[in-house]
Amino acid sequence: MPVEVPEVIEVETTRVACDGGGGALGHPKVYLEMGDEDFVECPYCDRRFVLKAGAEAH
Repeated sequence: MPVEVPEVIEVETTRVACDGGGGALGHPKVYLEMGDEDFVECPYCDRRFVLKAGAEAH
């Protein structure tokens, strides 16, 4: 059985919101902050939000 790789989403800001997608099949909306990193992972669904190349940290 293959292991699913978490979804990677490129974003232009260091603060993102994640609700897991899928409407009622998702999870509670959480707001995530990258801090000093150029990525952050959702603690519910493991989606990884990556700052796009050239985007400035806000």
